[in-house]
Amino acid sequence: MSQTENKQGQVETTGHVWDGDLREYNNPLPRWWLWAFYVTIVFSVVYWILYPAWPYGDSYTKGINTVEYTVEGEDGEEKTVSEHWNTRALFTRDMQSSPSALAQEEWVGKVKDMSFEEIEQDPDTLQFAMSMGNYTFGDYCAACHGAGGQGKIGLFPNLADNAWLYGNSYETIVDKINNGIQGNMPAQNVAEDKIDDLAKYVLSLSGEAEISGEAASRGKQAFASCAGCHGAEGKGNEAMGAPNLADAIWGVADVPGCGDDVACKVDEIKHVVNNGIQREMPAFGDRLTETQARMLAIYVRQMGGN
Repeated sequence: MSQTENKQGQVETTGHVWDGDLREYNNPLPRWWLWAFYVTIVFSVVYWILYPAWPYGDSYTKGINTVEYTVEGEDGEEKTVSEHWNTRALFTRDMQSSPSALAQEEWVGKVKDMSFEEIEQDPDTLQFAMSMGNYTFGDYCAACHGAGGQGKIGLFPNLADNAWLYGNSYETIVDKINNGIQGNMPAQNVAEDKIDDLAKYVLSLSGEAEISGEAASRGKQAFASCAGCHGAEGKGNEAMGAPNLADAIWGVADVPGCGDDVACKVDEIKHVVNNGIQREMPAFGDRLTETQARMLAIYVRQMGGN
């Protein structure tokens, strides 16, 4: 009997023997394991051909597999783009073709075709427009106006206080989103002996200070140069974006931060009068679609209490 033969119950050996009794066992891998190993090799080769795999120099093998998705061209028309497979392109395609993306596209189409009044009367459509507007607001507006639209006195207007400098119609809000705002108030050359009376008169319009007698007369007379924009009673002018000075809502002068200190309030008003206001909001018409701007307008208007 040869060395590779074995008795019943013994493990087969290769025939290699050392020191007379040290034998090398022959335990071959299971056939299923070998086939699985061969399959992984074939899979690896196929993967290298189809997908990005091997680096070389400053680049890498990109594979022959491609991903197609649509983009909006400069002329506003959608076109199909084919790109070598990568996770970014795959994500873009999934965002356009997944069930949730298709459902979202259907809702966007509804918002696009409905008037603002119809959207307000449809709770489901209004909720969708609000959620999409919130998303857009976070991307483009929250950096300045704050996540809750509260703004910052002296820098960025509060969008949640229902005080609308240019009016609160949806059409006006969309126009300002698309075209931006260039707002300014020139510095006023008010004589030193009159500016305190002017500041107190302005504060008196909203009940923040009391003024009477000759001081009130001088203050009202000095306010005449302001009335051209803010109105004779200081109630503002939406056509010009001139704020209402009689509503106790302050966007530039930090009057609320002064508490009950009238002298502090007077200084705040004087600072604005002496230095004027320069404000600019960039136009977003080149970054937002028409429907995105409409949904953002809905969100902002509802944020301000409609």
